[in-house]
Amino acid sequence: MTSNLQRGSTTPEGSDGGRSRFATLTFERDVAAPLSVLWQAWTAPAARAVWAAPTPSVTVEFLEADTRVGGREVSLCKVEGRPDIRCECGWLELQPAMRSVNYEVVSSGGVPQSAALVTADFSGSDERSRLVVTVQLSSLAKDMQAGYRQGFGAGLDNLQGAAERTMVLQRVIRAPRSVVWGAWMNPEALPQWWGPDGFSCRTKRIDLRSGGEWVFDMIGPDGTVYPNHHRYGEVRPEVGFGYALLWGENGPKHADAWASFEDQDGATKVTLGMVFSTAAEFREAKGFGAVELGLQTLGKLERFVTSR
Repeated sequence: MTSNLQRGSTTPEGSDGGRSRFATLTFERDVAAPLSVLWQAWTAPAARAVWAAPTPSVTVEFLEADTRVGGREVSLCKVEGRPDIRCECGWLELQPAMRSVNYEVVSSGGVPQSAALVTADFSGSDERSRLVVTVQLSSLAKDMQAGYRQGFGAGLDNLQGAAERTMVLQRVIRAPRSVVWGAWMNPEALPQWWGPDGFSCRTKRIDLRSGGEWVFDMIGPDGTVYPNHHRYGEVRPEVGFGYALLWGENGPKHADAWASFEDQDGATKVTLGMVFSTAAEFREAKGFGAVELGLQTLGKLERFVTSR
């Protein structure tokens, strides 16, 4: 994390017996990551799951995650010994790398605690980026200002750290989305093209459904064997999926990853993202050429689908 910038200002807009019901909160972060990467860290469900919990004592369980205009995200915040907190987020506007707007309703025991309109504005370059989040908060059952200041502040600190160890690869593939999706999520096709140039895959078992896994070895051009284990989360057909990357079967996790697929003038824009478990693993991956090798993998995917 390059800065510990935690500016959270509050402007009360009304009061009731000394308790403000309405407030506007502003949070700002400067992030040592490209603007495109910060946007993915903010919007991709797999990335949001990495940074959503404000503290280690809080567990966040995602019940729904659909980051599209009109889509919603539903999660439960769990703390041992306390009732679960339900958060529903609905996406109202998504302008890639520029702005997002969503509503957010927080409830406990079926009773709404607050409602908010959250606007996130993005700016920056290929090296650094800036995020300004404005929360227009209405406290319902009780005063939620202090909780929002603490929760949003800690969450955005986590986001900042996650974005700075996130790698995003993109390629526009000259094939319809259904064809690209089919090549990726077909257990017979995936091992044929996965991996950088000169690499091959040897599968132990493969199940590409939600909750499934792929246990395999990647074999380098010199014969070196690299054990891999992918564990799949939610799979949304022709939209995307999230998965965990493990060092070998049931080994330690080294990244939370996702792939998304978008139509683009008859072609398909593929985004492959990875939030590495530590900053050291991110630096090591960049150092051995993970960006170039990942782009080679997407190039092999394009050759696979266009040669058929």
